[in-house]
Amino acid sequence: MTSPPLVYRLLDSVRTLERVITCAAFAVLATVIFVDVAVREFTGTGLIWAREVGVYANIMVTLVGIGLASDSGSHLRPRFADRWLPAGWDPVLARLGEALTAAFCIGFAFVALQVVLETRVLDERSIVLRLWVWPFQAVLPLAFLLCALRHAIYATWPALAPAARNEA
Repeated sequence: MTSPPLVYRLLDSVRTLERVITCAAFAVLATVIFVDVAVREFTGTGLIWAREVGVYANIMVTLVGIGLASDSGSHLRPRFADRWLPAGWDPVLARLGEALTAAFCIGFAFVALQVVLETRVLDERSIVLRLWVWPFQAVLPLAFLLCALRHAIYATWPALAPAARNEA
């Protein structure tokens, strides 16, 4: 079954968005750390907000990076049982693995969404920046939902999966 061009464009658009967000967040992280260290060297005291901004930028890099790792096939995957079953089963097992990964990500997205909603209801704010915490936490269910979408697409159209792309 060939994949529709729309699905390929969707994956490509999500990949591009993830790269842009990850690069921007990493640039913020590196800049904040550099400026904080420079200010600390010249004045003897750092920027009070730098650590918190750095943590939020690092969260963005890490969580959005989950999708990039998944897209390139470099995400964590147990490989110890890869040859336990006959090689003829590999196509079915690959689809099953992608479907289970999608289900796992949906479950985590649901739990993460509950945490975000609770944080929003409690009106929790960061101590230093006085910003709401929930918009930063909202990246977590979004990251897992995008991974679930990606792996559901891989289960449906295995030729779009990273292993298939790397073999082609």
